[in-house]
Amino acid sequence: MNKSTKPLSKKRVLSAIQLIVIFYLSALIISTLLLLIPWAHRENASLSFIDALFTSASAVSVTGLSVISIKDTFNNFGIFLLCIILQIGGLGVMSLSTFLWIMIGKKVGLKERQLIMVDQNQTNLSGLVQLAKRIFITIISFEVIGGIILGLRFLKYFDRPLSAFKHGFFGSISATTNAGFDITGTSLIPFSNDYFVQTVIILLMIIGAIGFPVIVEVYEYFLSLKSKRRYHFTLFTKLTTSTFVILTILGGIVIYLLDSYHFFADKSWHAAFFYSLFNSATTKSAGLATMDLNEFTPSNQIFMSVLMFIGGSPSSASGGIRTTTFAIVLLAIFFYARGKGSIKVFRRELHTEDVIKSFIVISTAATLCLVSILILSITEKGTLIQVVFEVTSAFGTNGLSMGLTPILTTFGKILIIFLMFIGRLGIVTCLLILRGKDNSQEKIHYPKEKVTIG
Repeated sequence: MNKSTKPLSKKRVLSAIQLIVIFYLSALIISTLLLLIPWAHRENASLSFIDALFTSASAVSVTGLSVISIKDTFNNFGIFLLCIILQIGGLGVMSLSTFLWIMIGKKVGLKERQLIMVDQNQTNLSGLVQLAKRIFITIISFEVIGGIILGLRFLKYFDRPLSAFKHGFFGSISATTNAGFDITGTSLIPFSNDYFVQTVIILLMIIGAIGFPVIVEVYEYFLSLKSKRRYHFTLFTKLTTSTFVILTILGGIVIYLLDSYHFFADKSWHAAFFYSLFNSATTKSAGLATMDLNEFTPSNQIFMSVLMFIGGSPSSASGGIRTTTFAIVLLAIFFYARGKGSIKVFRRELHTEDVIKSFIVISTAATLCLVSILILSITEKGTLIQVVFEVTSAFGTNGLSMGLTPILTTFGKILIIFLMFIGRLGIVTCLLILRGKDNSQEKIHYPKEKVTIG
């Protein structure tokens, strides 16, 4: 009697989102192994696996939190490897891969375009290859220009030109990719009175955080001026740029007001201006510091934590919930309070799906951060404000710290790695990891019933 044979199960095809996560995990593992190479370390410097993993995760997610001293651990070769990892994290795995594919003459197919779309948080497949090329060329160009300018400026701080340009190029890469790493050992505190250096760094940080599509659209706008054709910015660019600018200006004002009778009490107007502006800009995701943040009042530290939680713009080197999410949630609350059924901004109406997605992102992110704060407040030795600051810095892939990072327990390091990874990928991407194929057409519907809210 023949036994009935079961049909062979279909081979499961990984979704683009799942592949992106695998690529970033692969980048994390490879980067960890590279940083463990003995030739990358200074003489007598040691690096444990967990510290290498933490540093690698911080670099791939372009966060900048560090449990070791980069200056005292890595030699020039190690710093070069770290710069490569920062480029992978800042530009995105797929943007970098796409440029390399184009360079070797490989055709970018539909699957690759889907991966770019997910990696850069885009909504359609059109123009993605051109976008990836422009992102790569634009960011590298700004890094080189910034490195040269900073290198020339640093000639007055370093005895050897090689050291000046090494610090200049690393600072430029760290600022543009919003990585927040430094090889001075004290971030940008040595340049707290050099407003030229700070201005250059602020501009590079904004370039990395404002969103790659925004930079591309600005470039296309200037091209349109030459051809004298009318150019229309997308709603994304209008919304994210206006939110970014408002948050930066308003953030600087609030930072000054919260410490006007404390940290800024004995500061000159120009020192207060640059401290306020720099801290507002760096909380978008950059993580570079011109001062010891413990000198601020607790109210300012909490406010900066909120700014780090928001982060920078989508499709950038930033983390957090992103500026557009924050703006859409505020607009939804405003229009709901006025009794409006739809949200209109810049003569456009927002999709209901985007509004729902924004509330899902902010509620999920808030829950994740609150749970992490609760856990770390039990496992770590820092104060509650230090823990809040550390968690929001990790989730916002920022890198600012009040001194808790170097004394984290092994469990604390693993949790912060988890937060940095989620912050870099984005809440939406992480929620869709297990979805697989998109089954948007539901087969079963039940009767709808109202529930009392609030």
